[in-house]
Amino acid sequence: MCSLSKKIDFILFFSVKNANPNGDPLMGNLPRTDYEGYGEVSDVAIKRKIRNRFQDLGYDIFVQADDRITDGYTSLKKRYDETFKVKEDTKTIQAIACQKWMDVRAFGQVLAFKSNDKDEQGISIAVRGPVSCSIAKSLDLVNIRTMQITRSTNGQEGKKEGDKVSDRMGSKHFVEYGVYKVCGSINCYFAEKTGFTDEDAELVKEALHTLFENDMSSARPEGSMAVERLYWFTHPNKLGCTSTAHIHNLVEVKHLAEGAPRSFADYEITLNEDKLASYKADGLTVEIIE
Repeated sequence: MCSLSKKIDFILFFSVKNANPNGDPLMGNLPRTDYEGYGEVSDVAIKRKIRNRFQDLGYDIFVQADDRITDGYTSLKKRYDETFKVKEDTKTIQAIACQKWMDVRAFGQVLAFKSNDKDEQGISIAVRGPVSCSIAKSLDLVNIRTMQITRSTNGQEGKKEGDKVSDRMGSKHFVEYGVYKVCGSINCYFAEKTGFTDEDAELVKEALHTLFENDMSSARPEGSMAVERLYWFTHPNKLGCTSTAHIHNLVEVKHLAEGAPRSFADYEITLNEDKLASYKADGLTVEIIE
């Protein structure tokens, strides 16, 4: 099967309403923000959700979340050892890993494991994937609220019978409302190295469009995070008709609400048609999915 034939860029907008899209463990699990107060979701969190969607769509992945393990292996090393029971050369390992695991084929992976505690060298193989995505940033400053919550029972016994312990109290942090933007690209030349195909690119598009399906939790209730719009740019060839940065700058955002935005309709998000026209003349196509 042939590798990806045309360079692809994409821009995704998603909304967050009364949810914690990506808690920061160094800040008491508060929703991530930059120093100015704009909301952030790490690229690692975005890729985690894409991996989960790959699984939901029936594909094997290497980096499985603990609550989504399908093969019984509780570590990456065990999964690697079960696949490569016989010692292979680096190129063979890379080829098998890319063919077997969709996330390795898409994002790449560093395979660095020791065969045992006495093995000082082990293996270290880096696979560079064609799919990259940015940190998601909110279009406006986000308002973070903290709600104190209590449990109706103790989590552990007190020193004396009937004693109440402090673990009944807790906190829940959430973003009241925000629209986040994440940009990405799929590189044809890295796709050649992993065997990533045009069909795989369609799978990535489907994963992005359905990013928050089967993603509910107490921090992210069902329906609290939603994909609002996906721009999918396909270049006429492998190199592309312009740089990825120029493509990502084609989307322009205008604020319609006077106060803090409360819905996606409070934004007017459009493409710069003048700039887009020249790229379309060179063969660029754009698909808008809502």
